[in-house]
Formats: sequence, C-alpha cells, structure tokens
Amino acid sequence: MPTFDSNGVAIDYDVEGDGPPIVLVHGFASNAQGIWRAPGIIKALVDSGRRVITLDCRGHGKSGKPHDPEDYAGTAMPDDVIALMDHLDVRVADLWGYSMGGIFAATLLVNHPERFRSVILSGIGDALLASGRSRVQSERIAAALETDGGANAGDATARNFRVFAERSGNDLAALGAMQKSTRNGFDPAKLTQTKLPVLILVGDKDTLIVSADKLAAAIPRAEYAKVPGDHLTAVVAPEFKAAGLAFLAKQSPVVG
Repeated sequence: MPTFDSNGVAIDYDVEGDGPPIVLVHGFASNAQGIWRAPGIIKALVDSGRRVITLDCRGHGKSGKPHDPEDYAGTAMPDDVIALMDHLDVRVADLWGYSMGGIFAATLLVNHPERFRSVILSGIGDALLASGRSRVQSERIAAALETDGGANAGDATARNFRVFAERSGNDLAALGAMQKSTRNGFDPAKLTQTKLPVLILVGDKDTLIVSADKLAAAIPRAEYAKVPGDHLTAVVAPEFKAAGLAFLAKQSPVVG
C-alpha cells in the first residue's frame, strides 16, 4: 500500500475500483484490513461500481505512530482524511466511518460538508451529542494501555480496550498518547444543521454506545438502522454491509 505525508506523519492508504469515490475510516485499535476488508465491505463496494479509498489512521496499522499526544490533538486525525482526498485529487466523496472513525466522520460532516455527498456514522451513539467520551474515561483507557498491569485495570471499559489493542498487535504507547490528546474538533450542536443525507448504523447489542436514538433524532434527514451484533461483531454481520450499500444506492447512486 502507498503512503503520503500528512503534516509530518506517514499515512498508509489504498485505492480500489472505479466510479464515485467513498472513503472508509476504521475504529480505534483496528485498521482498514480488520474493519473493512475482512468483512468483505471493500469488495462489495467495489463490485457495486465504487472507487474505495481506505487509510490506516495515524497511530494504527501501517501508518506512522507518534508517541506525542499533540500529534493527535484537535482535528489532526480527521484532517488526515481531507489531506488524503487532496493527495488523490478527490474533490467530493461519500464517507463511512466506524466507532472512532464514526466520530471523525461526524467531525468532517460538520467541518467540511462541501467535501461529501453522504455520510454513514456507524458504531457511535448519543454520546456524540456531548462531544464523545469523557476526559476521565479517556485517561483511564490511556493508563490501561500504558501500564504493565493495564490488562487487569479495574475499569471494565479500559481493560477491554487494552485486551483488544494487544490482541490486534497495536503500538500501545501510540494508542495511549492518542487517548491523552484533546480531540475536540467540532461543535456537536452543528450536527442538527447538516443538510447531507446521513445513516446512523449500529449493532442492536452494542453496550459500548448504549443507544443512538437521540443522535438519529437530532440529525435532519438521518436514516437509522440497527443490525445484529455488539460493538465488535456488528461489522461482520451481513446486515451491516447490506444496510450501508442500500443507503448509498439510494442517496448517492452509481450512475452509468
């Protein structure tokens, strides 16, 4: 896979297929392979006539992994998506993000609506309306990632993130730095002003996000779909892929 420089960090990306472009953004402690390729989502999108653009977010996969929280601060991570689009001379694309990638997709929806035709926010819930995860929770996750006994952390959410990150072969120091950074790059109130078509797509047993009902109700024109699975398994459910493709076919159809 090729790389490009985004503000001093090497970002690994891939492009497959021809047709209208769609950018896919993965979740925390995962990568493009785990979220998009393994479940067959990339193949399905390419087969539907789309040009699929994926990236490993900074700190993940084959991309650069800074250990300084400042390298992840503000809108640095969603800005990598815009930088990649510029690098590829893509003016407008569809956008699909999962979990952390869903937060980035919401950030881009608010900050750069002119760059997108439609947006799928998946694996995220009502906490997005309050700017996402609390600072205290992020610090607990960072501590679990960075300490030797992190896999035995008392906080269940932090412990689960550590276990998943280790199992996926991540750079724990990079992920810890990310959690310690201040990533508050958009005004969630502006989600209520978006004019783009949006799909909220979640697992029906996703206890990490709890609910996305208020989020779906707050966004104009938002469609809302629940598929079988929890935060880890929903992405591999056939219904997840089908819901995303059906939304795109309706809101951003391939012509010709």
